[in-house]
Amino acid sequence: MFAPGVTALDSNVLVLNRHYAPVRVVSARRAFCLLFKRIAEIVHVQDREYISYDFDSWREVSEHRARYEREHHEWVRCVRFELAVPKIVRLLVYDRLPRQPVKFNRRNIYARDGNRCQYCGRKYSTSELTLDHVVPRSRGGGTDWTNIVCCCVKCNVHKGGRTPGEAHMKLVAEPVKPKRSPVVTVKLTSEKYQSWKQFLDVAYWNVELRD
Repeated sequence: MFAPGVTALDSNVLVLNRHYAPVRVVSARRAFCLLFKRIAEIVHVQDREYISYDFDSWREVSEHRARYEREHHEWVRCVRFELAVPKIVRLLVYDRLPRQPVKFNRRNIYARDGNRCQYCGRKYSTSELTLDHVVPRSRGGGTDWTNIVCCCVKCNVHKGGRTPGEAHMKLVAEPVKPKRSPVVTVKLTSEKYQSWKQFLDVAYWNVELRD
């Protein structure tokens, strides 16, 4: 099931460059455009082997999977057929890797902190969380990865304009700048995105995957 207003075309697809190195994460809508223009191919991981499909062959595969493996995919309904949403596509003519920092935004902060208040440790929905400056701005604290944490309303009110020490509060974990998109890290815990792991080796891959 998708959230209101979200469809299968908004699903996440991992994009690889020509040498099978991760480049970014795009929507299924963007991935299908790349496939239709024949500048990318689908990479399907099966038994740790890679099988490649172009748009037309993936359409044929989708017909089979619609009958026998429907629950393993999200589906996009076209006028005369349905397409399974791929998990990975590979660019056929792109070699480079983007060198960009992880975006500093609310979504990535929530993902980095696992939707947990960094003072009481409880997990909340995003609508029940706020963002807190560990060192208040009135004390010179910056608005950056190392000074912003998720915080529930109760803890935020209790802390007020004080430092954690002054409020007798302790951080669950020191806030740090992530090496790669926290949203992608969260998705790797889902069985649906297990095929991404073979391409996301933390030992060498630390550029941003844009969501």
